[in-house]
Order: sequence, then C-alpha cells, then structure tokens
Amino acid sequence: MASTLHLYDTLQRKLVAFVPRDPARITFYTCGPTVYDDAHIGNFRSFLAADVLRRFLESPLCRLANHGAGRSKTPAAPEHGLQSRATPEPGSDSRATNRTVIHVMNITDVGHMTDDAAADGAGEDKMAAAARRLLDAKKSGKLPPGAADIDPTDQLAIARFYEARFKEDAIALGLKVAIDAGAARGGDPTLMPRATDAVPGMIAVIKRLIAQHNHKGQPYAYAVGPAGTQTVYFCVQSFPPYGSLSGNTLDALRSGEGGRIQESHQAEKKHPADFLLWKSDPTHAMRWKSPWGEGYPGWHIECSAMSAARLCSPHALTGEGERTLSPDQLAAFIVDDAQPIIDLHSGGEDNIFPHHECEIAQSCCAFNATPGAGDLARGLYAAHWFHPRFLMVEGAKMSKSKGNFHTPRDLIAKGHEPAAIRLELIKTHYRSNANFTEQGLKDSARMVERWRRVTDAPHHDDPDGDEVSSSEARRVVRRSVAEELHNDLNIAGALGALNGWLGAITGAPTSHDAALLRDFDSILGVLSLPRPAAASTSLGLFAPGLTADPAVIALLEQRAAARVAKDFKQSDTIRDQLTALGYAIQDAPNGKVEVRRA
Repeated sequence: MASTLHLYDTLQRKLVAFVPRDPARITFYTCGPTVYDDAHIGNFRSFLAADVLRRFLESPLCRLANHGAGRSKTPAAPEHGLQSRATPEPGSDSRATNRTVIHVMNITDVGHMTDDAAADGAGEDKMAAAARRLLDAKKSGKLPPGAADIDPTDQLAIARFYEARFKEDAIALGLKVAIDAGAARGGDPTLMPRATDAVPGMIAVIKRLIAQHNHKGQPYAYAVGPAGTQTVYFCVQSFPPYGSLSGNTLDALRSGEGGRIQESHQAEKKHPADFLLWKSDPTHAMRWKSPWGEGYPGWHIECSAMSAARLCSPHALTGEGERTLSPDQLAAFIVDDAQPIIDLHSGGEDNIFPHHECEIAQSCCAFNATPGAGDLARGLYAAHWFHPRFLMVEGAKMSKSKGNFHTPRDLIAKGHEPAAIRLELIKTHYRSNANFTEQGLKDSARMVERWRRVTDAPHHDDPDGDEVSSSEARRVVRRSVAEELHNDLNIAGALGALNGWLGAITGAPTSHDAALLRDFDSILGVLSLPRPAAASTSLGLFAPGLTADPAVIALLEQRAAARVAKDFKQSDTIRDQLTALGYAIQDAPNGKVEVRRA
C-alpha cells in the first residue's frame, strides 16, 4: 500500500504520486455544469468524487510525496491518526494540516453546443435548447417549480434559474466548493465563475493565441471569413502533443475518428480537427463584441480562461492579493519551462475528448513559455488529470425514456435523505462504473443510521474497560483507512475498513470512537449533512429519513393488538414481517415503537 497519495493520471495512463507545486496550497479545477437543466445524479457522481478527493487532500490523514517542499508549512500528518475533536487519547497526534485546496468549479452558461462530442461544437447552444424546452413546458403547463415568471426567450434568466437550483442541490449533498462559494454564507463567488462573466478574459486569451507562434512559425490560432463576421479556430497542427490525453491522432481525427466533424466548416479550416474559439453570430441570443465580430466563445476556451484567471492569481498562490487575474493580466501571464499551470483537473470521463484535450492545447500555447516542451507529463496544463467513470442506474444507462433518470432533488422529494444519496454516489471506486440502485440507496441509508448511532450515543468512557484494546483498534483502522485512500482514493476499501472496525466494537462506543468516526466523516462528508426530522405517529417513531409508511403503521397496530392479547407468537411473526420489509423495531419506554432500517 502507498504511504503517500497516489492517483491514476489519465494523461500518463498509470498510478503516480500526486505532487503539487506547493503542497501547502493546491490548485484544483473541476469542470462544472452547463446550466440548461437540472444536473442529474450521474453529473453529481463526478462532482462528489472530486469533492471527496478535495476533502482528503485537506485532511491530516493525507500525506503527499513532496510534503515539506516549497512554501509548505504543513506539519507531518500523524502516521496513524487524525485530529480528534474530543480530548486526545494517549499516544495520538492531534496536529491538524495547514494545507489549503483552492478548488474552483465553473458554471457554463453559454457556448456549450448540443453535439459536444464534436470538438467544433456542432448543433445549437444548449441554452437555446433550454429556452425552447421551457417555452414548450409553459404552453403545456408543465414548468418546473419556480419557473413561472421566467421569460423563455431570456437565456440568461434561464441560466440563472438552473444555476440556483444546481447550487441548492450541490449544497444539499455537501459539495464544499458550492458551500465555499455561497454568497449568502459570506463565501467567495469567484470559486464558481460564470462563463458569461469571463468573456473579456477569453477574448484576451484568443488574441494571444492568434499573435503567438510555435518554433516553426505556425500561429496557434487563426481567423477566417470577412472582417467583422469572422470565426476563430485553434490550429491543432501547431501543438504536437494534441491527442496525448485521449489517445487520438490527427490522422484519425482527419478521417472522422474520435469526434464527429461538421462538414460545412471543413473548407475554411487548416485541419479537420481544428476547433472553435470564437464564432461571430449577430443572431445569437447572448453575444459580445470582439475584434472578429459580435458573437460568442467556444466551449473549450471558457475553462482555459477561467481556470488560469482564478487559480493563477496572487490570492490562489499566496493567500493574499487579487483573487482573479484581469483580462490584461491574462494577456501577459506566462509559466516558464513548460511547467503545469494548475495542480489538479477533474471532470467526467466524457470530458476527456474533446473538452479537456482542447483545454490542454489552448492553455499550454497561451501560457507556457515553451508549449509542448520538457516533461510532457508535467507540462500539459494540469499536473494531474482525474476522471471519474460513468454512472449506471439499475444496470442500464440513465435515460428519461427508460424512467431511470434521477436528479438529487427528485430523490429528496421522494423521501431519500441527502446523506444516503451522497454515500450511494461516492461509495464505489471512482474509476469503476457505479450502479445506482434503489436497494443500494436503502443500504446506504442503513449505513448512515449505523454511523449516527455511534456519534449520537451517550459516551461514558469506562476507565476499567479494555481501553488498550480499543485504542489499538482505532490505530489499526486509522492506518487501514489512510492506506486505502492513499491508494488511488479507494473509498470502497476505506469503507470496508471503517465498517469492520465499527462492527467489532463491543459494548457502548466511547467518545474516542465517536470522535474518530467524525474525523473520517470530514473526508466522506456524510454525517455533517442536515438530517431530516423524525416522523412520529401515535404508535411509531420513525428514524430520520423514513416516512411513516401506511403498510408499516398497519403492521405496528396489529402487533400492538397482539401484545395486548398476550399473543406473543403473533407479535414475533409481525416483527419478522417488518424485518422482511427492511425495517427493524424496538419498543421504547414511552410505549411507542422505534422504527429504523434493518
């Protein structure tokens, strides 16, 4: 097992040590949602995997290969433990990490086309598609809640509507970047930049790509068409490493492999794989003035501009000064010797090509002193590429037509609590295709309840108990969880170690047990989420997250009648029926029956 964090790097196609430039301040960019509709649980699977990684990086349980290098003042993480919120037990190390992760997630609200498998961005802008969908919904009376006052022709208003809903869902599921960015909570909104607010910076980067040339004299970008109505493309032949991330080659892309090529645009390109940076279009609903004509940016350039503007700012690098580089500063910003521009970049595996491949090309050619030179593994925009796999639902691809399409808010409305949804979405290794099932969601809810029974229980540490054995068990599970997470963020292995430890606890859990579980949860992000109120009836007290199911209530009434009649055999039979339905019951002193998941 790795003693320091090792992650699979998509670019190098192998497990490597994660080595940030400054281990005290790690720069992390996640490709966020396109706010043309509600984000589904497949989107959130990727976002939450990045969130768990970010939380682990911030944890004193995490050790890095270059710990102590550069400007870092991070104390050594304890070999076997985390900082305890209770009084530290003998032999523990309670020092916390000073490591800061500057995590940025963008909001795409323009330029993302419906056919995003084509590097060019074929089809129509997804915001235009959203406008048409809302107009149809308004005519049929099926608008989503809160959308009645939105003008379906106002694409910016539509974007703000779905952006707000995304942030609500993200905060409900404990996504730290959304919590940190929340203006209502006194947060930093620059951590979730909008594409529409960053267009001047994109224009500055595009101008720079046109002006700069490689060592062969080839410009990195070029404009075509009459003045005032031009289209700007990136020249893929000017950047030899293009294709390194996805494994595509220019020959394959020329013949149409690895991405669909829009035939109507090929004549004006230098190579079929050249991709859009700017499109002049005076009819587009959202458009900006530019040197090439009034229009809108391509999807890929958005992330290059926004990631550099926020994550290469003085504040990101030192904790002081400006939080965002201005367009003029972006036009002059440079990274020497083909070094990575940011430490870590994440996104769903569908982002690998074309989106992230194009981001690499643009960013290196705009900001690196010698694009494509040096160690390619550490000179291609991000030092490390993190791509979670797709999510299946009940063994099939998620689809509205199949009825297996879920959003977090839909699941919450059906009575599933956010903690269980989050756990179900993170508990499978990020590089495995996860299968989201109703049974799995129930299993996750039961796991959350078991953990809560440990943290909620009254803790009376017994000095006469076997504390030596308990302390050793905690040291072992700390070591096991750390080893699993250091090994490519193996959360499934970490959960196995954690649950094995909890299952082996004899007697009542101690305050040290509860503190350790809460510390583990600082990485998992489950128990810190607000829990729903417990439902209560005249007979039953239902655990938080459980609805008072009429079928269960009927069985409880039958059982109460059987107990009054002293028919304990029938009472036990009804208990077995409830167990078969997935419920466990316990008679409470107040005469009610506590009901929880079995």
